[in-house]
Amino acid sequence: MRPAVLLLFGVYYTYAGTHSLRYVYTAVSGDIDFPEFTAVGLLDDQQFMYFDSNTKKTVPKIEFMRKNEGKDYWDRETQIDIGTHQSFKVIIQTLKGLFNQTGGVHTYQRMYGCEFNDQTGETNAFKQDGCNGEDFLTLELKEMRYISPVQEGFLTVQKWNNDRYGLEKDKNYFSTECFEWLKKYLQNGKSSLEKTVSPQVSLLQKSPSSPVSCHATGFYPKEVSISWQKNKQDVDEDVDLGELLLNEDGSFQKTSTLNVKPEEWQKNEYECVVEHKSRTIRSVLKGDKIRTNSGSVPIGLIVGVVAALLLLVILGVAGFMVYQKKKGFKPVASDDGSNSSTRSDQKA
Repeated sequence: MRPAVLLLFGVYYTYAGTHSLRYVYTAVSGDIDFPEFTAVGLLDDQQFMYFDSNTKKTVPKIEFMRKNEGKDYWDRETQIDIGTHQSFKVIIQTLKGLFNQTGGVHTYQRMYGCEFNDQTGETNAFKQDGCNGEDFLTLELKEMRYISPVQEGFLTVQKWNNDRYGLEKDKNYFSTECFEWLKKYLQNGKSSLEKTVSPQVSLLQKSPSSPVSCHATGFYPKEVSISWQKNKQDVDEDVDLGELLLNEDGSFQKTSTLNVKPEEWQKNEYECVVEHKSRTIRSVLKGDKIRTNSGSVPIGLIVGVVAALLLLVILGVAGFMVYQKKKGFKPVASDDGSNSSTRSDQKA
């Protein structure tokens, strides 16, 4: 675990709401053309650090981390990530035997961190591990015990629940230390995290007969609402709202698709309404306002989609999507005696 830092109680955050510190580790085995281990740190869903097994170096991914943390900090982070990489390699080999699956591509992923709401005072912490995109072990923080939904995890659950020293380390990190680091980073990065950038909104269509999508991109912070109106009345049916995606520059994008036939929206007034902290944008659905494959596609959409796909690869593809949708928080495992390394990887 990282050494504790001074608690920043009393710091006033002008950007109110829920703030989070999250780390995602992903190990992959098999015939792959990307790093077999990656570590990603996210502060309020902005990537602020990155490590992979090819470069073997932990680096900052946001300016305030470059300015506020020195060489000793990044050297320490690098050594921890190198150690975690080695322990994850052992874990994957162990799990191959447990699940009797020696061939193919396998993933092992850990996500942990903490969050708090500076308006309600509510706090939460989480630690979870998954194997091949499925839950493997969970640390129940209220009871400070591990559970597993699969038989292959039972031996590890028993071993870890009998490790009182390890449980005390976890308790300290998730009740105190994680929040200390979160508040320190929020204070150091206040100017970056407080920024407000308006969305760019485009109406997109694959072909003249295809559904029309309202695409908002380049905005920050991430909170946005995209809705459709027909003759000034809200449309709730025939609408597919896409997931929030992260752009390469740390901004966000989101899409809402209207599934009505062209003759329907041509004889009525349809509008896409994008509401963001920065402003509200209303785009009237007309033929000359729609971009199709025959025309130019906004560069923000291309860059954003590519960046989002790369991020999903980095974060473990299917496993990350499962965790995001479930919003459950679960933890860690190994039956091979490597507990000391896998239990002490919590980052600053």
